[in-house]
Amino acid sequence: MFENLSEKLEGALQSVTGQGRINEVNVAETMREIRRALLNADVNYQVAKDFTNNVKEAATGEDVLNSVTPGQQLTKIVYDELARVLGGEHEEIEMAETPPTVILVAGLQGSGKTTFSAKLARHLRKQGHAPLLAASDVYRPAAVDQLKKLADQVGVPVYSIEEEGEIVEDAVRVADEAVEEARETARDVVIIDTAGRMHIDEQMMQEVADIKGAVEPNETLFVVDSMTGQDAVNTAKEFNEQLDYDGVVLTKLDGDTRGGAALSIRTVVNKPIKFASTGEKLDALTPFYPDRMAQRILGMGDVVSFVERAQEEYDQKEAERLQEKIQSDDFDLQDFYDQLQRIQNMGSLKDLMGMIPGVGNKISDLDIDEDAFKHIEAMIQSMTPEERSRPEILNGMRRRRIARGSGVEVRDVNQLISQFNEMKKMMKTMQKLTSQGRDVSMSNLMDKLTGGGGGPSPSPR
Repeated sequence: MFENLSEKLEGALQSVTGQGRINEVNVAETMREIRRALLNADVNYQVAKDFTNNVKEAATGEDVLNSVTPGQQLTKIVYDELARVLGGEHEEIEMAETPPTVILVAGLQGSGKTTFSAKLARHLRKQGHAPLLAASDVYRPAAVDQLKKLADQVGVPVYSIEEEGEIVEDAVRVADEAVEEARETARDVVIIDTAGRMHIDEQMMQEVADIKGAVEPNETLFVVDSMTGQDAVNTAKEFNEQLDYDGVVLTKLDGDTRGGAALSIRTVVNKPIKFASTGEKLDALTPFYPDRMAQRILGMGDVVSFVERAQEEYDQKEAERLQEKIQSDDFDLQDFYDQLQRIQNMGSLKDLMGMIPGVGNKISDLDIDEDAFKHIEAMIQSMTPEERSRPEILNGMRRRRIARGSGVEVRDVNQLISQFNEMKKMMKTMQKLTSQGRDVSMSNLMDKLTGGGGGPSPSPR
């Protein structure tokens, strides 16, 4: 995400960080480059102007000009300003003191409201809540069915009203009754999916306002397609004037190479970005942290988010068990298969790699196949339990059987076994060096993940 903006900002900063000293002249030149980068990214003109003015003012202070590391300080100033423009502090959803918490979801048609509603339900369910989805989008054909299918995938019930087999077109009634249903069934969160239109119209705004008045939500979230740039900002402004919502959700952020909406929307509407959707899968939803996003834009990665996702998949006992298997050389193909499953549960591979410092925009042109692990999984699933635990018994006849069973060539099975053995050696070596207290570089391991080395890896399409 934001690859174009990241590349241009890094280029502008490198031109000055490489100099022994900075002065008002080269700071001014850098600010012109940064302003041009922001405008090319479709950032609101006033936001871009204020951004560079604030950075220039801070960068031309005595402490920076006389510093022994002025370039690094300038980068820190740009980072601080980016974090401020994106919202400063992360803001959580405000939960009701007395359940249920009511969350109203609004936005234009096509912005991803229904999918976001299901993603939010999944997110809250993982936090220990018991959500209920309310199908208040009663006009769009199959909207209720779409919500129910998504809800089934995340294990959350949907409230809708049907009479004589037909959907009742009363969005306010659905929302109101859904809240009562939640109280009666001990559901502590109600997420109301409302109807959208292709454009803002009076009828649409009035209906959403009526729902808001009827259920008095704790949170009203505006969902916007980040790829529409300044159109998204203008729409957000109009919705806010009518609804006075509490927060913004940016969808399709994984496809937004520019970042204009994300960098403009907080300043223009003065409402926080609370969530970012980074893919079509129902687990592709993350709370929005302005400081972490600023780090990613400047190519610094987002190690904290990476670790948080890993912690969701690994508990302490599992990590210790895995460590023991590596140390005792008992790490087998079944363990490898289990780790592949956990990595995929952490989210998009490209998104995960973008969190690693220094990788960011290096993968902007790399179209990573998110299903690249499937053929590896198929080969392992075609093995017997003994073959998974003892790969050394895989002779020619067994490998031919595995290839037929998984729909690949024998050479693919040979490559998997060879790469697995090489990876085992590397893991054991890294474990040994780490136990000796040495600082181990991750570059070789990253080669394995990105296809630069010989390890099992996703291939570019």
